[in-house]
Amino acid sequence: MRCAPVIWFLLVGAVTGIAPQGAQAQATFTRPIRILVPVAPGGTTDLTARLVANVIGASLGQPVVIENKPGATGRLAAEALKHAPADGSTFLLAPIVVTVLAPLVFRDLHYDPAKDFAPVAQVARYPFALAVRPDHPARTVRELVALAKASPSHATFGTPGAGGVPHLLGVMVARESGVELVHVSYRSLTQVESELMGGQIAAAISAIAEFLELHRAGRLRIIATSGMVRSPLLPEVPTFVEQGFPRVTAVGWNAIYSPAGTPKPLIDRFSVAIVSALRTPDIRDKLTNLGLEPTGTTPEELAAIIAADTARWSPIVSAAGFAADGRKP
Repeated sequence: MRCAPVIWFLLVGAVTGIAPQGAQAQATFTRPIRILVPVAPGGTTDLTARLVANVIGASLGQPVVIENKPGATGRLAAEALKHAPADGSTFLLAPIVVTVLAPLVFRDLHYDPAKDFAPVAQVARYPFALAVRPDHPARTVRELVALAKASPSHATFGTPGAGGVPHLLGVMVARESGVELVHVSYRSLTQVESELMGGQIAAAISAIAEFLELHRAGRLRIIATSGMVRSPLLPEVPTFVEQGFPRVTAVGWNAIYSPAGTPKPLIDRFSVAIVSALRTPDIRDKLTNLGLEPTGTTPEELAAIIAADTARWSPIVSAAGFAADGRKP
């Protein structure tokens, strides 16, 4: 039976003595550590970084601070990592868009994930959600599609940034249903939620965690989720697959990277610290309550995940004909 990444890594370490013995035990962080986060404070990615930072600082013997660099769908933070010293003092926690999707949809990308970054560890996975206003007449995806076909005012959906998984998920829904949906890109999730509740857009797509509290409070209504199975946090909400859209599935994830050239012993020690933090019951419970599935991987496993998801999303981006800056897929 295939072990989960965290369990596999720890079993291998226990058998071989790899972690945290040998080179990792000798890897010393000599400066305070900062983790760049490509979103504003308060969102799920930011909260994930802060939860992890609070635990790994003690094990690494250095304070770990979060530095928010929102904007440009994560590209500003990614460029900052590229130019940071490769000495173990700077890391980036970023969603899948930064290393998988951005290279597929941006022509003038000022970083190359394969050359400028070193994978450290995946932190968590999460599905996405399609939401409408509480008073919206559509209660299913098919009803929303029917309204969109009948009226352009119901054919808009918003996401926090062009070129991310939420945007491409909306493109997938449009292609599968044969309806033309108009994407509206916003600079922040707060804007998306405000415009949705204010009626400026008919629907919105983002990570489940971002909509969860508003859904529970009755301020918006989630009508579909993007996993292969229903989210345990929303067992009453069917997936796109259940609603007749078998190819509309998507899973996002957050991962940590260091600048290319960072000594491998430092990368490995940081990776082990992350895995250990994610095994902490308190951290696991808090991430789960945010709608996340804690994972934890080796650097090599993260590199394989990036390669596999790039192969999956590349034909989807090409088929959609989407390019964030005029690039031809």
